[in-house]
Amino acid sequence: MTVTAERITSAAQARATAAALADEFAVEAALRDRERRLPAAEIERLAASGLLAITVPAGYGGADLPPSELAEVTRLLAVADPNIAQIPHSHFVYVNLVRLAGSEAQREYYFSRLLAGARIANAQSERGGATVAEVATTLRPEGDDRFRIDGVKYYCTGSLFADLLAVLVRFDDPAGRGGLEPGEYIAYLPADAPGVRIVDDWDVLGQRTTGSGTVAFDAVIVKRDQLIERSAAVRAPTGYGAFAQLLHAAIDAGIARGALSAAVEFVRTRSRPWFEARVEHAIDDPLVIQRFGELAVSVATAEATLVAAGLAVDAATGAHVVDAATSADVVDAATGADVMDAAAGADVVAAASLAVATAKITADRAANEVSSALFEVSGTRSAAADLNLGHFWRNARTHTLHDPVRWKYQHLGRAVLHGTPPPLHGVI
Repeated sequence: MTVTAERITSAAQARATAAALADEFAVEAALRDRERRLPAAEIERLAASGLLAITVPAGYGGADLPPSELAEVTRLLAVADPNIAQIPHSHFVYVNLVRLAGSEAQREYYFSRLLAGARIANAQSERGGATVAEVATTLRPEGDDRFRIDGVKYYCTGSLFADLLAVLVRFDDPAGRGGLEPGEYIAYLPADAPGVRIVDDWDVLGQRTTGSGTVAFDAVIVKRDQLIERSAAVRAPTGYGAFAQLLHAAIDAGIARGALSAAVEFVRTRSRPWFEARVEHAIDDPLVIQRFGELAVSVATAEATLVAAGLAVDAATGAHVVDAATSADVVDAATGADVMDAAAGADVVAAASLAVATAKITADRAANEVSSALFEVSGTRSAAADLNLGHFWRNARTHTLHDPVRWKYQHLGRAVLHGTPPPLHGVI
């Protein structure tokens, strides 16, 4: 499915490209949702635009744009269609994993494929474990340099559109055969590899066209150079989790802005004023004006905290962190990055995670509030099925279930009261 991709070289070009695509994608977003028409052509356009390679490091031919710019690109796409914005979420997360933990040979190989337009989708989550953090999909040795993957993954967003799957697996062979230490690995494998079965069974309330179905693995063979150990990114202060969560916050902020824009357009053009307001047009009803002011504040707050969080993640992921005791790199960042010791680096990463937690809470609240209030301010006509304005709320309600904001409050509260840094994992 790989296409010939354009080469984006600057943040301005990335934003302009995202805005132009967003205008295109917005036209039939509600219709695609209502008919559950998968955005295959739109994802082809997205891949061909070059936007999927904007985080490839400069040393490998990419634009090397910082997380804050990627967040803005994601937000712009989410205003138009949050399904399309979410599809490449894990693509960027697993590009980041290659940057943080891949070997030089892996970086050269995967980054060149990304610049050519390749798409990555996740195969990470499972059902049946005591918690979502448990991994049952196994990686077993099959000779000196070959391994076998068996298991089933769910919520595999974007898998229907992917060239590569990033599969979370568990290797627990105590003998360490195949040259691996026990632990969790990400296997990068072709989506059409023998033994891979991608099932289009995603049937939920919202985010209906993200292709987040089931992927089964039956004796899938991978080689050692297709595996990257995950702990290098999630057990060290790398900003890996903050990076991933920033993009989720951007999607929610985009939903909030999209819902507000839809409400404004509807009230301006189709709503009738309430008779007690004694006005000619709905937009002149003082109570409607008041409510729109409140909603505008919610959206602006979400967008402002997203910008602040993006800058904090820029600082966390752009630092060259060195362990003062050993002089070993803790984070292998781009040439010219700020150099700091491990303690200072950990503080910067913790601050980024807390800033992103704040942005995620604010965007979650705004997306759900505004997408629901759309009907409150627009009136009965807005509930007509053919308009499908409910897709904003259904998308917000579904996407914000990704990880609970109640735990964001916990980490923020512990930091304020006890000075406790947030944990190092992929969802904070």
